[in-house]
Amino acid sequence: MKLDVTEALRYLGVRGEPDPDLAAQVARTAEELTNRLTPRYTYQVFDLTRAGDGLRLAGTEVVLTGSTAARMLESCRRAALLACTLGARFDRMLLAAQARDMAQAVVLDACGGAWVEAGCDAAQAEIAARFPGQYLTDRFSPGYGDLPLTLQSGLCALLDAPRRLGLYVTESQMLTPVKSVTALVGIADTPQPARVRGCRFCAMNKTCTLSREGEACGR
Repeated sequence: MKLDVTEALRYLGVRGEPDPDLAAQVARTAEELTNRLTPRYTYQVFDLTRAGDGLRLAGTEVVLTGSTAARMLESCRRAALLACTLGARFDRMLLAAQARDMAQAVVLDACGGAWVEAGCDAAQAEIAARFPGQYLTDRFSPGYGDLPLTLQSGLCALLDAPRRLGLYVTESQMLTPVKSVTALVGIADTPQPARVRGCRFCAMNKTCTLSREGEACGR
């Protein structure tokens, strides 16, 4: 598992060649973060069944409604549900940085985003290894496209995320600790095109500096 420094720079709004001092600061912060914390994840694979208004994770009451899930999973018989978090320790690190140096806190926040995405990548690679000869879709998360954010509680409950990861859902359906992701990945018999592109699908949508400023990283 490796934190992508280029990804962290993207979250900071850097395009093209970064300022050498900033690049060095991000690299130092990334090294410190990866030495202190490792993303933790859990996942479970479900068969998919057709429900009246969407796709049901078989054996559960969770139905994935809307066009996003229908498009992403149209050729899939199974889907993996995953959750990944940096945990409460990252939140404490971020609060301490904010009290000392807000500029450094912004860098740490960007590195945290890249690190939790690395954890999601590791989970997805493990899922792929379990299903040789099968093909995975892009990851997609509640709140992106038209997949309801209100699914968060049900998805976390299915994964036993509070006990396994210390991951909870607030009343407003946001995840806590702050650097946490839930996502779905379809598993299909045929190669899957890249379908999830743009800010509205990104797991960093709510916290990305670029998104807050009305810009995009081009992914």
